[in-house]
Amino acid sequence: MSDEPPTTGRTPDGNLPPERAPHEPTSPEHAAPEPPAAGRRGPDPESGESNGRRRLLAALWPPRASRAQLIVALLLAVLGLGVAIQVRTTSDNGALRGARQEDLVRILTELDNRTQRLQDEKRGLDSQRSELETSSDQAAEALKQTQQREAQLGVLAGTVAAQGPGITLTINDPHGGVEADSLLDTLQELRAAGAEAIQINDVRVVADTYFTQGADGVLIDGHKVSRPYVFKVIGNPQDLEPALNIPGGVVQTLEKEQATADVVRSQKIVVDALRPPKQPDYARSSQ
Repeated sequence: MSDEPPTTGRTPDGNLPPERAPHEPTSPEHAAPEPPAAGRRGPDPESGESNGRRRLLAALWPPRASRAQLIVALLLAVLGLGVAIQVRTTSDNGALRGARQEDLVRILTELDNRTQRLQDEKRGLDSQRSELETSSDQAAEALKQTQQREAQLGVLAGTVAAQGPGITLTINDPHGGVEADSLLDTLQELRAAGAEAIQINDVRVVADTYFTQGADGVLIDGHKVSRPYVFKVIGNPQDLEPALNIPGGVVQTLEKEQATADVVRSQKIVVDALRPPKQPDYARSSQ
């Protein structure tokens, strides 16, 4: 037998070493990963995304609108319609919005003059009616007024010459850009400004005057008129000239066609181009 004492597993200082399992790793970095349990799989990202899409579609379709949402949608539609109408109205008045102050004053003055002319005409008709009603010799007064009316209608029909204050408008068109529609627009603007008698070159303008664009130029009532185009207009010069110079009016339109418009006021304009009186084919006086 050996005289050595039995091994007790103590440390040199006499303490017992800590117990550890035979299979326990000595440090965490040496630990083996735990194998997954049988039949268990990790989360599938594609499956989760698919479930999210299904939930989103289920929330959005079919749409569920409450009564409050429908009212708000209706109010928004009405508001949008109002904005569209306002934008269109603003676009239509764009020419005046960009006009200068003096141009706006001129336009307002022209409107006031038109109103004044209508009021004067109304007063004249009222005066004629009063004279007929109060005259001792109503037959003589009626004849007098009829003769005055005949002279006025003769001026309008172009069968008699006329003279009075007005303007002379000369349109110089060296490049031939002015066509029949531009001359018609000029005539309409003058009529709207209160022109009472108009003559273009040698053609008297009446109610049924028409313009055509021919191969050789402009024709008025079938008569060819050559350049320059000269308008002799009887009316109030203070109304006629501003009407041609309003923003976007006759003068600016002619300038875009490389033509010029010269306006001269005068206290005596003679319109002497005449038209033969036309006898109606079927209409007869009922008196």
